[in-house]
Amino acid sequence: MKVLLLKDPKEDDCGQDPYIRELGLYGLEATLIPVLSFEFLSVPSFSEKLSHPEGYGGLIFTSPRAVEAVELCLEKDSKTEVWRKSLKEKWNAKSVYVVGNATASLVNKIGLHTEGENCGNAEKLAEYICFRESSALPLLFPCGTLKREILPKMLKDKASSTA
Repeated sequence: MKVLLLKDPKEDDCGQDPYIRELGLYGLEATLIPVLSFEFLSVPSFSEKLSHPEGYGGLIFTSPRAVEAVELCLEKDSKTEVWRKSLKEKWNAKSVYVVGNATASLVNKIGLHTEGENCGNAEKLAEYICFRESSALPLLFPCGTLKREILPKMLKDKASSTA
């Protein structure tokens, strides 16, 4: 029997989409068809910001897509070598916050050390950041347009309620 999956392919530790593998174990032949397309906007602007960690108190990653944006910046601007030799360590000297273990794993793969992955959602991460953050510098927050105001609003609300 054939199965049509309308989703983006994801590779697991075995290098195969887990749905394809699992369905195959039951004798099913699965085909993946991506249903969404995505385009990164403002890559040059983000790349410039990523190149100047001294202007930021840290980074916040709330999705795997944000990690993809960093990887894209490194590839497009041929900054992979600069990242490996210096930028990565400059960012690691700062806080790198993440929501969830999946995002943390991807951030770790680009060489950054994470914190906050056990928070699990934006509200708990905002509380965690407010408790930990002492830098007067802004945090760099690569995100998409969907719900992008939630975490900054929570951070602002938490900061003003503790002041």
